[in-house]
Amino acid sequence: MAANTVDTSLEQRWRDVLRVHARTMGEIDRVLHPHGLGASDFEVLDILVAETPEAGDHCRVQNLVGRVHLSQSALSRLIGRLEKDGLVERSVCVEDRRGVWVSLTEKGRALHAEVLPLQRSALRRMLTA
Repeated sequence: MAANTVDTSLEQRWRDVLRVHARTMGEIDRVLHPHGLGASDFEVLDILVAETPEAGDHCRVQNLVGRVHLSQSALSRLIGRLEKDGLVERSVCVEDRRGVWVSLTEKGRALHAEVLPLQRSALRRMLTA
């Protein structure tokens, strides 16, 4: 197989992945918008629920950076919006003043539980067709 054919095939597969990603993120944004969330907002809440199962648990913001598809500064702004909406709380890490902890509030946990079925349903519609 010629290198050009392989490159074309890879490019097409890559574009297919991007198309599915864009359509899925758009659908998640659409179903969560009435609840004041976007797909990236939900992703952060979802990771925090998994990482901090008990009320009062917290996670370092740095641990979220590689798990969401946002730059560190965009993630920081997103967490700021979630904090302003009362969904998360931030605090400085006592052991390392450069570190920042983030934890879900009860309001954040409740909203996540409310919209989780909507997000999962959107994933099923978009990814199992």
